[in-house]
Amino acid sequence: MMIMHANIYHALGLHMHQPPGNIESLLRENEWEAKQIMLCYERPLRYVKRYEGIAKVHLGFSGILLDQLMNENLVKAFSKTIDLRRMLFEYPGVKGIEFLGMGYYHPLFPLIPMEDWEPQIKRWKQQAKKLGFHAKGFWPPEMGFSMEMIPVLQKTGFDYVVVDSVHVKPLKGDLKREEITYKPHIAAYEGSEIIVIPRDRDISNAQESGFNPEWFEKEVMHKTEKCEGNCLVTTWSDGENGGWFRQMHEESGFWGYFFAPYMEKVRSGTTDIKPITISEYIKENPPESCVHVQTGAWNVANTSGYDFSQWQGSETQKKGLEEIWSVSKRFHELKKSRKLGEDLQDNIEERILRAETSCNFFWGDSWVRRVYEDTKEAKRLMKRINIKENKGNNNG
Repeated sequence: MMIMHANIYHALGLHMHQPPGNIESLLRENEWEAKQIMLCYERPLRYVKRYEGIAKVHLGFSGILLDQLMNENLVKAFSKTIDLRRMLFEYPGVKGIEFLGMGYYHPLFPLIPMEDWEPQIKRWKQQAKKLGFHAKGFWPPEMGFSMEMIPVLQKTGFDYVVVDSVHVKPLKGDLKREEITYKPHIAAYEGSEIIVIPRDRDISNAQESGFNPEWFEKEVMHKTEKCEGNCLVTTWSDGENGGWFRQMHEESGFWGYFFAPYMEKVRSGTTDIKPITISEYIKENPPESCVHVQTGAWNVANTSGYDFSQWQGSETQKKGLEEIWSVSKRFHELKKSRKLGEDLQDNIEERILRAETSCNFFWGDSWVRRVYEDTKEAKRLMKRINIKENKGNNNG
């Protein structure tokens, strides 16, 4: 017998990202895998439209992924599988889909220089604007968050940020775990503040690996049993990684096996869980508590997310990060000195921001070389300024 709960809302989120050039690389090396991944970007559109007025889904596309989806070569290569232009054109107009912003090149923000935070976000917003995507919320890549990010998120126009619930700590010790995990909160830093939306780690892990609507409902009802008032269960996972999402037989994957039957239960009124967008929820249920969010990430591979060992656990990874900090520092010194023309400044900045892609560190030592490919070019471009300065001094 179903335990009756009142006012249980669900915010379902999917994170989408591919590092620079990765889709074209896969197309050359493993066309079948590339096709599987590309279809993952079209299914949210199709299934939310199928359940218009019922379905609510949050999506976060990295800027570099959007750039690849607009690539003419890829548009042509996948034309028999998916109409990418039409897909991107239709997305902004679909009710029930809420987009979240992120850094353009998907950096792990707490590990890169603060001076690069705003450029990463602004580039994403510029790309999103071209496509008509508007984002009220922010998805920190790898769920890497620190309180120091709050001022730049507020400055760049975001109302809320999604963080892993394990890092959320009440400023006062009177909040139960259910109140921490299933309610929005306010986090403030140096005069700036943002709404914090905690993600349920356990159910999100199941969302990524595979579950059915019955298990999901039972788990949600059990975990929110002591949650009072309107409760928000937020689940978030990658949306294109693993066979569960890439399943070509859709009836056996996330969309056919879980999402469609789940929406049918919502439509028929046989579940007490109500899908909702985060913006809708916080409009009706503004946060009442203040919290501190400990610096951390989500749990990936064999790491807990309580530190950043997945991305900076080896000496090679640490040296790669040191390289980024060094080159970025030199760039911002030149930028302040006004010695860079606009085009040159943009080219150097793009190389540095691309070097900060989290994937360069996620895969252990094997991808760190990509950091140096970009920083080498950034240093070459900055060296041209030094050469010009020296020539000027000699002529003087």
